[in-house]
Amino acid sequence: MAHGHHHHHHHVDPEAGDRRVIAAVVVNLGLTIAQIIGGILSGSLALIADALHNFSDAISLLIAFAARKIARRPRDATMTFGYGRAETVAALINYTTLILIGLYLLYEAGARFLDPQPVEGWLIVIVAGIALVVDLVTAMLTFAMSKTSMNIRAAFLHNVADALGSVAVIVAGVLILLFGWWVVDPILTVLIAGYILWQSVREIGPVMRVLMLGSPPEIETEAVLQAVRDTEGVSGIHHAHFWQMTEARASLDAHVVIEEGAWTRADAVKAAIKARLRDTFGIDHSTLELECARHACVEATTFGGANRDAPGRT
Repeated sequence: MAHGHHHHHHHVDPEAGDRRVIAAVVVNLGLTIAQIIGGILSGSLALIADALHNFSDAISLLIAFAARKIARRPRDATMTFGYGRAETVAALINYTTLILIGLYLLYEAGARFLDPQPVEGWLIVIVAGIALVVDLVTAMLTFAMSKTSMNIRAAFLHNVADALGSVAVIVAGVLILLFGWWVVDPILTVLIAGYILWQSVREIGPVMRVLMLGSPPEIETEAVLQAVRDTEGVSGIHHAHFWQMTEARASLDAHVVIEEGAWTRADAVKAAIKARLRDTFGIDHSTLELECARHACVEATTFGGANRDAPGRT
């Protein structure tokens, strides 16, 4: 899922955003308790499955809340890049937990297929109807923030998934009431678990890309390099490192070779490169090491540092 780097966090005031997250946590915990009680009384595994998902959402939002607080801390001697990646780490924790929950639900559904249990349809419909309302409220609380944070976006997507799950549970309850189709309950549990796993696996990739120092997915690295080469006074670029400091901030670290005869205006060349990186590609953090053409790095690779696989190197 590609996202531009021109995102800014001013859409929602941080303190107001925190209040929304806490409100979402409270309603999700209340819903979780109601669904578990309803699931036990009715014998519905699908209802308990949805309750577990809602509980994971509440925990996810609590982790997101803590991460938002940490991420706003100023840079210091320990974290010179700042604490922005706290939200990325939180997202990784949340998705990993969701994957485990999805696998557990598949296991439980398999056991229910082998040993079918009677389910009380009316109670399912009533509790799932309440759940649907709460899911929609939570989604509305987190919608605006979901545009600027992979962590909050995960919570938003999960609540949309919960809403769909609640609709599915209501349908199951009606089918059980009308036709006595008990098998619909574990079938829906499998579908809910499958949706959780699909969403989690799809979303965990971009999170891991940030933590693995991968290049920003929406930036064509060769296009950036070519733009630098095309800048007047530049004869080459190497040792380039592209990465995302956070989801919304792209960075470039590189060696730039200045043409012979252009060294006297090297500072102006660097300023021109930085302006192009910022305006054309949204790269607002760049560190450029300038080299004169006569003393440029030998055997330099386009990406990364020295070519350690070259003969004579260790």
